[in-house]
This record gives sequence, C-alpha cells and structure tokens, in this order.
Amino acid sequence: MQDGEGLSLGQIQEFLEASQELQFEGKDRQEIYEWVTSVLRRHRYRQQGRVAKGLLRRYLVKITGMSRAQMTRLIAQYGEEGQVKAAAYRRHRFASKYTRADIALLAGVDEAHETLSGPATRQILKREYAEYDQVEYERLARISVAQIYRLRKQAAYRQRRLHFSKTRPTPIAIGERRRPEPQGRPGYLRVDTVHQGDREGVKGVYHINAVDEVTQWQVVGCAAAISEAWLEPLLESMLKQFPFVIRGFHSDNGSEFVNYTVAKLLDKLLIEQTKSRPRHSNDNGLVEAKNGAVIRKHMGYRHIAAPHAKHIQGFYEEHFNRYLNFHRPCAQADVEVDARGKQRRHYRRYQTPLETLLALPKPAEYLRRGVTMKALREIAGRMSDTQAAQRMQQAKQSLLAEVRRSA
Repeated sequence: MQDGEGLSLGQIQEFLEASQELQFEGKDRQEIYEWVTSVLRRHRYRQQGRVAKGLLRRYLVKITGMSRAQMTRLIAQYGEEGQVKAAAYRRHRFASKYTRADIALLAGVDEAHETLSGPATRQILKREYAEYDQVEYERLARISVAQIYRLRKQAAYRQRRLHFSKTRPTPIAIGERRRPEPQGRPGYLRVDTVHQGDREGVKGVYHINAVDEVTQWQVVGCAAAISEAWLEPLLESMLKQFPFVIRGFHSDNGSEFVNYTVAKLLDKLLIEQTKSRPRHSNDNGLVEAKNGAVIRKHMGYRHIAAPHAKHIQGFYEEHFNRYLNFHRPCAQADVEVDARGKQRRHYRRYQTPLETLLALPKPAEYLRRGVTMKALREIAGRMSDTQAAQRMQQAKQSLLAEVRRSA
C-alpha cells in the first residue's frame, strides 16, 4: 500500500490490466482508510474527470478488496470531510432513571440495615420519603424490587460498599407440649437462645431471642451464662420491653427455659408456658429464623467473652430492640387454606412490627398498662428508618471495637 499510493494514473491503468486475475484484500481497517485517503489526496480526486475518478475507484476496490458500494461510501465521506475514517460506534442506551447519588443512597441504606431483602428494602425506601419526608428518596421510593437487585450489582454500588450450638432436650414435666394458638392476638412469644461460641474452653455470652408470633415484635437480651441467677432478671427485663400483655411463652425443650425457675416466673406473671412437640421441627421456626437473620447477622459468629454481656444488653435495650420494632420491615405471612385443608403462606406484606400491631383490630386493647398508641407512634417518628439504623450501627461498631480491644 505504501508503494501503491505513488503510482500515476497511467501506471494504475497498466496495473489494473495486468492484475485482472489477482485478488487483494486489506487486513487492518485503520490502515486501509489512511491509505485510501492518501491516494485520493495525491491524485486530487475532487478535481479529476469522470474517467479518472472511475479509474481510481476501480484501483481502490482492487487493492483493498472492498465492494464497489463500500468504496463509494468511503469516497463520499472523503468528499464531505476531506478524509476517510471509521465512524464512532454509539451503542443505544436508555436514559438512566437512577443517578449515582441514588445508588449511593441505596448503598447507605443497605449498610445501615445490613442488606435486607429486596421487598423489605423497598418498604424502607418508600417510608423514608412518604413517612419521614426525606426528599432525596423521591426516586427510590418508586423503585421496583428487581431494580434494587440490579443496582446492587453495579460498580458504583459495590464501591460503597460458625456454627450453631443446639441445646440438648432434657425431659422435665414443665410446660405443655403443644403449639400456641394466638388466634390473631399479640402476646404469644417464641423464645430461643443463641450461644456466641467457646474459646479455649471458656463459654461466650448467650443471646436470648424472643419474638411475638402475630406482630413479629422482637426483643433480644444477653446473659453471661444460662443459669437462674442470670436468666430470671433478664427475662423479667425482656418481658417488660414488649408493649402488649404477654399471654404465652413457647420454647424448645432445652433446660434453659424448661426449668422450675422460669416456670415460677411465668406463673407469677400469669403467662402460659408451652414447649415444642416431637417430630414438629417447625414449632419454634419463627424465632429460629430470626436467630440467623437478625442476631447472627449483626453479632456474627466469633467468640465474645461473658464479661461483655452487660454492655451488649445495654446496646440491645437502648438501640437494637428499638430499631428492630420501629424501623426494620419484616415479611408478614398471609395464610391461605386450599380445598384439601393445606396451608400456604404468601409473603406480600413488608412492614415493621409496630405497623403490624397498629393494623390489628382495636390494637389498644392489647397494650400493657401505661403504654399508649400515641407514645409508640412518637417513638417511631423521632427519626427515619435509615437514621435509626445508622445510629444503631454506630453504637454496634463502638461495642464491637471494645470487644476486640479486650480480646
């Protein structure tokens, strides 16, 4: 190509006649375009007559291996722009609905709430705008669940952003083996323990998890050990944190709850005690699901020494339990019974435990003495969901930093 661009029109004519049986083909498009431009410029294509233009066209087609139509388009481009160059490819793109600021906002919400499910996150975004007048959430308030998962995969989002010890059952004639029947009334608790691991034979703290079956109101406590001296005052404190009257207390068959001390406490408070049935693993499924989705997600699996139980309990009472019940949406099941009597649960509603309580018929009838609906609404309205989550995260990080320093 470098030698070919210096031929005269007569030499080009002779070349074409002598190479009729030969075929040429260009390899690099950029090199071809530069060579075509140099040939057209050297021979002053625009000033040539019809015969010379046809000769140059046939020569260019011969050397490059392009079709006549392709070369015609390149020559037309040369006539308009004075050179032949590759057209910049512009992929069609839809207009971006959500900005980088929106993605950063979503990342902040997920960071504060420990990345909840799409429907739960969508409910939080909607509440931030509709309930708490956070104008920066206006676009995210109308986002779909699918779009939340898509945004979480984007680079802008990513830039921002051990083992369960099962209790062994001990046969004690305390509590009745049956499933509680709340019949739509709050106050029937499902209770379980989560052990924070052993290290070098030393036991870690124990988390006590209590969840109301109807509203999913959740209260978490922490004890240094599972014994009467620790458990009795902790359970009393936890029961007082529920806004409604407690009517039922259901656990598995572990001795930490099925014992005379707990039975005496519940009897004093007129609370019915039940325990899981054999071969009915789902009897305590609600609280066991919360063990992983809430406690393990926030407190992790690493060993935390027993002396930290007091500080963890303070964090739960001041920050964590309030966040769980006033600002963290939960999936609420709608139970449908088919013609054969089989129950199917559909999770279409995502709302906080407080919203579920308020949605009950005459919710004020279930409240403890001294607790009012107005007071509960005021607590929820003091800060937005994400503000409460961020405040809780700050307290949690401070707590975990203290645990690491003393480890």
